[in-house]
Amino acid sequence: MSKKSKSELLEYRRKRYGRRNREGKSAMIDELSEVMSWDRKHTIKALNARVTQGRSAQRRGSKARCGERDREIITEIWKASEQPCGLRLKATLPLWMESYAEHHGAIEEEMKKRILSCSARTLERITLSHRLSTGGGKKVGRKTGRASNRIKKFVPIRCGPQAFEGPGWMEADTVSHGGGSSSGDFLWSLTLTDFHSGWTELAALWGNRAGEVRVGLERIEKRMPFELLGLDCDNGSEFLNEVLEAYLLKRIRAVDWTRSRAYKKNDQAHVEQKNFTHVRQLLGYGRFADLRLKSLVDDLYEKAWLPLRNHFTPVMKLVEKQRIAGKVRKIYDKPATPCDRLLACDKVPSATKAELRALRAKLDPLALAQEIERRLSEIFTIAEEIQDDSWQENAPLGGLQPPAANVADSVPALLAYARFASTASATSESHLTTYKNTHKFNNRRVS
Repeated sequence: MSKKSKSELLEYRRKRYGRRNREGKSAMIDELSEVMSWDRKHTIKALNARVTQGRSAQRRGSKARCGERDREIITEIWKASEQPCGLRLKATLPLWMESYAEHHGAIEEEMKKRILSCSARTLERITLSHRLSTGGGKKVGRKTGRASNRIKKFVPIRCGPQAFEGPGWMEADTVSHGGGSSSGDFLWSLTLTDFHSGWTELAALWGNRAGEVRVGLERIEKRMPFELLGLDCDNGSEFLNEVLEAYLLKRIRAVDWTRSRAYKKNDQAHVEQKNFTHVRQLLGYGRFADLRLKSLVDDLYEKAWLPLRNHFTPVMKLVEKQRIAGKVRKIYDKPATPCDRLLACDKVPSATKAELRALRAKLDPLALAQEIERRLSEIFTIAEEIQDDSWQENAPLGGLQPPAANVADSVPALLAYARFASTASATSESHLTTYKNTHKFNNRRVS
């Protein structure tokens, strides 16, 4: 039966429906339900003219409470705060609302209440159209060097779920910025994350030699708001060596030094996650082989990126994991920033909490997000220059030459670590189609 025939039949039955008694109405409902293949309740609504078909059909459900301006504010804060999920975005909005008002004008009190009252699921729906679906294969890194067998004998293995009542117990790892090649010198990132609070620290290293790792640890310890009590690392030679042995164990209070099982990355799940969210999403998978980039990346980490992530980006911790009929159900706690978790911890001294509150009061999340963009622009401009020079040196005589590109035009695409990642640049497409580019700085995966 066509739609037109169904509409004509429904209009004819509606005229007769109101004149029938109870038994007649029930018989008509049964007959029309069978002909239309409708549920009985839907047939009753259709006969009472509460359901229409075609273009005049009304959308079911409650009306949207958020207007266009509300959605715009939510989306802007979501993009600037590294695109969190709905639960984390709900915890992020109160922290960023005041800063947004300072940068973009005052927000009406009624609108502010409306935005803050949105549920996590509503926030997911509002930001759904802006999310980027990424595919492709895994990025597989290369591991170099070997660990000392002597040090392995006295550094115990720690694996499984870890629970600590206070901060100071850290997981450590290094991230290579060699662009898939381990030849020559290039930049590395040292990542430390706290089990209890999720507080994360980063440092740029020139190579992953033991001396560089020690200097990075010293720099991180000076600015951490708590004492380093324990360090859990992998089995790489950058950690298991005599330099770090002396640094960690030969002090007044020796650090509790442990390591993960070989080839078991899940033993260091916390820091592996931060390697992606804090390093790869920011800098990508390209090669940084210029010493000038070390100081620039260090300043980016210390002055903009880490203050934003530690003070204004809520995170969730896994509380419980249940297996029900072959399916795993994970239960998380309420989203909170690493700073808030430290402020709520009884093990953190009052003086430290006062310093954290004073520091966060001076910070502006939107200003930090803009500062990140500015510093990334400078970093990727240098990285592109190095890439082009390398191509000119290695290109065969008379072979293909890379197309001339305006660096200023290509920078926004290279900076698309989170908020602009859904828009591909024309410059990046020309690079991919005109000549083989082995180090694609702008092909970065985002959440």
